[in-house]
Amino acid sequence: MTSTTVTLDLPHSAGRVWQLIGGFGSLPDWLPYITDSRLSQGGRLRTLTNADGGVIVERLEAFDEAAHSYRYSIAQAPFPVTGYLSTLRVIDLGPGSARVDWSGTFTPDGVSESEATALFEGIYRDGLAALAGTLDA
Repeated sequence: MTSTTVTLDLPHSAGRVWQLIGGFGSLPDWLPYITDSRLSQGGRLRTLTNADGGVIVERLEAFDEAAHSYRYSIAQAPFPVTGYLSTLRVIDLGPGSARVDWSGTFTPDGVSESEATALFEGIYRDGLAALAGTLDA
């Protein structure tokens, strides 16, 4: 099993950041390459569509409003990994400042560990950069 984490400090309160990213169906609000998110199974399953029309299905595994975090797994995706589990978390760094951690664990399938790690680090890094841009807009 492989893991990776990307972290970004933001000049915004944890509450403001969590308000934007804390909804399991909110990815299209801040992640430009996800154009649609449809919730099903009582909000525990999200079906995402990316800009190319690709579909990713993810299952909410844990949600903690007080800790500003949620954990999800991939049920269906075109990624070369199995056993994917990810956590998105907002940490309060004090007045007007927060840190976002986006991490994942997975087993590469048909690609090297470094290729799979680079794929998810790129997704997380680009996603957090988009989040910063949305918050600053």
